[in-house]
Amino acid sequence: MSGSDAYLARFLDLHPKEIDLSLGRTLRLLEELGSPHKTMPPAIQIAGTNGKGSTTAFLRAMLEAAGKRVHVYTSPHLVRFHERIRLAGSYVDEERLAATFEEVERVNAGRAITLFEITTAAAMLLFSRKPADVLLLEVGLGGRYDATNVVDRPLASVITPVSLDHQKFLGDSLGAIAHEKAGILKSLVPGILSRQEDEALVAIEREAARVGAPLAISGQDWQAREERGRLVFEDGDGLLDLPLPKLVGRHQIENAGAAIATLRALPKLGVTPAAVEAGLSAVDWPARMQRLATGALLALLPEGAELWLDGGHNPDGGRAIASTLAELDERSPKPIILVVGMLNTKDSDGFLEAFAGLAGRVYGVPISSSSAARTTPEVIEAAQRAGLAAEPCESIVEALTKASKAAGATPPRVLITGSLYLAGEALAANGTPPH
Repeated sequence: MSGSDAYLARFLDLHPKEIDLSLGRTLRLLEELGSPHKTMPPAIQIAGTNGKGSTTAFLRAMLEAAGKRVHVYTSPHLVRFHERIRLAGSYVDEERLAATFEEVERVNAGRAITLFEITTAAAMLLFSRKPADVLLLEVGLGGRYDATNVVDRPLASVITPVSLDHQKFLGDSLGAIAHEKAGILKSLVPGILSRQEDEALVAIEREAARVGAPLAISGQDWQAREERGRLVFEDGDGLLDLPLPKLVGRHQIENAGAAIATLRALPKLGVTPAAVEAGLSAVDWPARMQRLATGALLALLPEGAELWLDGGHNPDGGRAIASTLAELDERSPKPIILVVGMLNTKDSDGFLEAFAGLAGRVYGVPISSSSAARTTPEVIEAAQRAGLAAEPCESIVEALTKASKAAGATPPRVLITGSLYLAGEALAANGTPPH
């Protein structure tokens, strides 16, 4: 192991807990690095449970279509850590990343800090050293005490749909989790909210009132909907008639709407309706209902089969994926087969219940890239509790081979899902990593 991977391995040993939400360690290191968080390009911060990555992707595509230079910080990565840091259009290169890791390691001097905190500090150092017009800053976990929440005056704060996830760290109710997400709201900074459950909305509105953040709320101040094969966005400034987004799934209309509402709240950025339209057509976000059109894994399936990939991993994510599969099935019926691996921190039963009556078979597989993976028998038991026929496999390759042999006269539609870690393994095995 060498280069940036060697630094990442050492960073893991700096703090006994993988997740320990706090701003103190991050602020201490940033100050010792010269406070790069204060000299980065102006930021749009994005929090939420589901859809924050897709919303970030829409924002990037629309801003770049408007000719803007855009930095992006997202997590987790799928295949390589470099995917988390995009500098003015390109993933950070290995030489620059390793040199920055060396710098933050030296300044940190062995003191306790989590992997996410020290790598976020490194990312902010990189963002501060390369000019850009906008930084899209995706929250890692929660919001209030997330390492990204060191930016005092973002351009806007976006909160995508909030649902139950990470209860161990954020609270065991929707309101408690939403309260933590709302911690990114700042005084006089526009807050853009995707459609929320009532309990979450009340918590967010309460925090917004406390800090003095003006809100633009989906369903009240703006809305995005599908009409006759088009995306219609409407707010107080008028109506936009746009093409449907390139990203597949009805839930992507709401994510696109959040991005549009954000840019409409920031007229000084100069993103025109033409740039919004171009962004909808150009947007790319791997492992979110991504169809794999080529590659080693696809070659294992019979001719005419479809291979899809989605890293969804919680009950709301499962429902969104299942809805998309149902739409695909209505247009072009095929036997639906799931290849599923999940982490033991996720609600496997709630996720898999969404596919009852839709998927004909589930193949459970291990996830080798995470120590928190559920065992294959655990995945199978959860699928069976959801009323799904299921059997274990030792790998994605074995699962697809079985799916191919089990296929009848109609080639199947196969979806690999349940975890972004599994999605990353699938992209690597397929030979089609993000680029």
